[in-house]
Amino acid sequence: MKISVLVVDGVFDSGLSSVLDVLRTANELRGELPEPPPPWQVRCVSPRGPVRTAAGNLVDAVPPEAAGTPDVLVVPGAWHRRPEPLAAWVAAPEQRPVRAAVRQARADGVLLAAACTGTFVLAESGVLDGLAATTSWWLAPAFRRRYPRVALDESLMVVRAPGVTTAGAAMAHLDLALGLVRDSSPTLADLAARYLVIDSRPTQAGYAIPGQLARTDPTVAAFERWVRDHLDRPLGIADAARALGTSERTLQRALDRALGVSPLRFAQRIRLEHAVHLLRTTALPTEAVARSVGYANATTLTTLLRDRLDTTPGQVRRRR
Repeated sequence: MKISVLVVDGVFDSGLSSVLDVLRTANELRGELPEPPPPWQVRCVSPRGPVRTAAGNLVDAVPPEAAGTPDVLVVPGAWHRRPEPLAAWVAAPEQRPVRAAVRQARADGVLLAAACTGTFVLAESGVLDGLAATTSWWLAPAFRRRYPRVALDESLMVVRAPGVTTAGAAMAHLDLALGLVRDSSPTLADLAARYLVIDSRPTQAGYAIPGQLARTDPTVAAFERWVRDHLDRPLGIADAARALGTSERTLQRALDRALGVSPLRFAQRIRLEHAVHLLRTTALPTEAVARSVGYANATTLTTLLRDRLDTTPGQVRRRR
């Protein structure tokens, strides 16, 4: 299988390395399987030839047309932590050849894969319109505003749509690359993950910081503060709206526009974040932790931790 990795100046070093290292490891481990899949032929491509990474390292790359049509085109993230510079970068005339390469690959039926800010490259190229996708959790509000035609779910680590796979922030490049290996051989993907010590991480939700997300909208920020001030009480959306001097409908619209979630779901994120903090830093029984974040009993908290963060109170405590 031929895989082209589309690199640009400022590409995130560890993201690019993660993709290359996972595929190289999988190639080297193929011989341990009785029926190995075909090897991966990996090549870095760039419309401008060799590029400099964010850390200043030189990456040898050839023009996409020189590498031929691949089976998969992978777009690693570039080093842009803030949404404003990222939006300017991804839409800049200098990136027109990159966007054209993505659109051409899509037209040729090439499978596309991207992680972190690389998902913005796909979205800016128009190939994610009408499809489900994920991106870096802290960039999700900006992504949602800029690309409203994309069905974004930033809670997931990897999202598969017809012909396109997207992954979340930074180290999700590992999950993306393992997913490419898994498409050919689940056994080989599991073996490579064991050698590289990569745990299964189906969700980004446990890494997201609600307070950071709330800053993107004043109404959302005010609601976040209200929830934190009433953590140990039953949640009343009507009470919150009145306290903020707005209507329930306006509050719901603000949360949906900024974060794509309901007030209840966002409040759950905040409560679970605090519950995880207490489980990691105190010896409080799970029952007491549950009551301190507004839940009637430990069963409710345990169920939400499992459903929302793919973990349990015991697993959280063991990670201290």
